[in-house]
Amino acid sequence: MSGMRRPGFFSDRNKKPGSKQSQQHCVVIGGGISGLATAGLLARDGYSVSVLEQQEQVGGRAGRWERDGFTFDTGPSWYLMPEVIDHWFKMMGTSAAAELSLVRLDPAYKLWSAAGRQSGAESTVVRTGRAEAVDLFETQQQGSGVQLAKYLDSAQLAYTLAKKHFLYDPFVTLKGLAAPELMRHAPRLAQLLTLSLHRFVAGRFTHPLQQKILGYPAVFLGTSPYRAPSIYHLMSHLDLQDGVLYPQGGFAAVVDAMERVVRKAGVHIVTGATATAIVTGPAESGTRCEAVAWRDHVGVAHRAAARLVVGAADLHHIESDLLPENLRTRSAKKWAKADPGISAVLVCLGVSGELPLLAHHNLLFTEDWQDNFARIVDGQALADTTSIYVCRPSATDSTVAPEGTENLFMLIPAPALPQWGKGGYDGGGSIHVEKVADAAIAQLARWTNTPDLADRIVVRRSFGPADFQENVNAWQGSALGLAHTFKQSAFLRPGNSNSKVHGLFYAGSSVRPGIGVPLCMISAELVLKAVRGDHSSGPLPEPEPETNAAGANESEPTELASSL
Repeated sequence: MSGMRRPGFFSDRNKKPGSKQSQQHCVVIGGGISGLATAGLLARDGYSVSVLEQQEQVGGRAGRWERDGFTFDTGPSWYLMPEVIDHWFKMMGTSAAAELSLVRLDPAYKLWSAAGRQSGAESTVVRTGRAEAVDLFETQQQGSGVQLAKYLDSAQLAYTLAKKHFLYDPFVTLKGLAAPELMRHAPRLAQLLTLSLHRFVAGRFTHPLQQKILGYPAVFLGTSPYRAPSIYHLMSHLDLQDGVLYPQGGFAAVVDAMERVVRKAGVHIVTGATATAIVTGPAESGTRCEAVAWRDHVGVAHRAAARLVVGAADLHHIESDLLPENLRTRSAKKWAKADPGISAVLVCLGVSGELPLLAHHNLLFTEDWQDNFARIVDGQALADTTSIYVCRPSATDSTVAPEGTENLFMLIPAPALPQWGKGGYDGGGSIHVEKVADAAIAQLARWTNTPDLADRIVVRRSFGPADFQENVNAWQGSALGLAHTFKQSAFLRPGNSNSKVHGLFYAGSSVRPGIGVPLCMISAELVLKAVRGDHSSGPLPEPEPETNAAGANESEPTELASSL
């Protein structure tokens, strides 16, 4: 590939004698958000780091697709927890403000509901800010605004406690759970962990749309409001109170910024590189990493020596496909009981003309809410009318679509069933996937009174559960990662290190702390802590801003020199 050195063994040509670089190489398997984030932090800490990414571009689930002047994000699109993302950039010696052009969305999003309507759908605008959210609820049902204010107070407290005591805690021990601040709130936290989000919300709000506004964030956690613990009502603090940002250029711009920053830190990235095995050997006390076996884009086999390996891909894939059974941390029996999370059918549409009724973010809520989620989590076929997320980034960003057209990204939550098949171009995916896509397009057309929507589509591509399985090795075709159920949250979620293999660590949405771009960035910090032997529960201190001249602090990039 252009600008890419021919891959092979790691070279020590650029290493400083006596430094960590000369002592230890690190291989990161997977070039998604967590892989890039981990590689960057380890490189800043002095390690020689290379990333092996099986696709032809980095980003993982935060993918992109371009065609005929349209640029689509094919993964994350909600920029939440901005302080967490900024923290990672600051750990890398820069900032989100320096690397990204961020815009606050107003409205934050728009809700659509066709309940009881013969045609079209009723839309509700949700604006950023606590006061705006309280006013909205009060106009919908008298007295609910006051109740929402209390709910948001609780959500903010839960989020503050989570950041301080849960998200950044490696849980090497459980001593952190005895922190005085947590003990003061122990009865409350116990209730939040054992009560479902739906029951928590329904006990406070009777208005159907309000229940959906507060329950839908469970989808961002890979589950339903009927299965997510109510501790995750903290999500409402993020979207209703903190607000929603958008990085110009979409999440592709976030990936580009991360790649740029980690390369500057000295990380070497090889795309089209598929890891085939984590090679281990005997150590004084058990087993340790020795190398990663991989093949390049033309099928040539390679072996990269590494005493430090980070599996930043799907955990089930890393352990089941790259390690022998005796070195896996989770048995087949445990996986059989695990919840893979929801999958999705994704649809990228380039549409001629404008769609001014749609906001940047849109949520279409079906009337039969419980049946909708039951079909998803129980592996049933979706109804013709279902809940859909529609992103119209062209409402905010002129670079994602040609002038006079619209960019639409549709996400239809679906069961994690790879047998549904893959998507395709121009309606050429599997019958099941395209049936869901067609129904979603028809529903959007009806609800927005755009009867000619299908005729105006000039670009179309779909993705199905089997695409997630093939492209990012997602277990059972999960779109996001292991669901955030009670048994898969906090210290009960798979950890960030392999207790059977010294030098093997894990990052990403399958492990702690969980799903989403910010949490994947935190997982990178948990790996850094594990490597350092740091058991602290909060975020690591940020370094002083770099003040040297441009390029003065750049380290030499590591190199995969040819072994052939």
